[in-house]
Amino acid sequence: MLLKLKRTPGIFLIGFMGSGKSTVGHALAEELGWHFLDLDAEIERSEGATISDIFEQRGEAEFRSIESAALVRCIKSVQTGRPQVISLGGGALLNEENFCLASNNGVTIWLDCPFETIEKRVSAAANRPLARDPQRLRELFETRRVAYERAEYRIDASGDDPAVAVTQILALSLI
Repeated sequence: MLLKLKRTPGIFLIGFMGSGKSTVGHALAEELGWHFLDLDAEIERSEGATISDIFEQRGEAEFRSIESAALVRCIKSVQTGRPQVISLGGGALLNEENFCLASNNGVTIWLDCPFETIEKRVSAAANRPLARDPQRLRELFETRRVAYERAEYRIDASGDDPAVAVTQILALSLI
């Protein structure tokens, strides 16, 4: 096991919306016997509103503030020694403080997926406010890749079987 994971047992899955972070994260946590936390689901639970509603009613800046606070709470749980696989929202690690928090309290893994696959997965999803405009979606995808490339590990998540991505992650010999 990596020394970092002994100190703070967190695996943070990052990547663009639709890359499979929640699906792969749940399957990975189950395989490892760890707790799974989807940061977006945690935000919706704590705020009593959907991500779309938060974006529409309070704006993206307020959402990002809520997201950062939720990540801090999540990190505190990891720091207690409770092993967790955490799925982060697509923009969570664009904030430098959030990136440092995740990087210093576990391992960051980028689920990389081609834009064409992302587009198919999110085009009909009404619950993804940033995916409503196809041109804006592509711009976000291109812009965010630079941030995702900072992850410690990159996994190809272009396939539809989450077990393949889980197998790739387990092959990294992190645990």
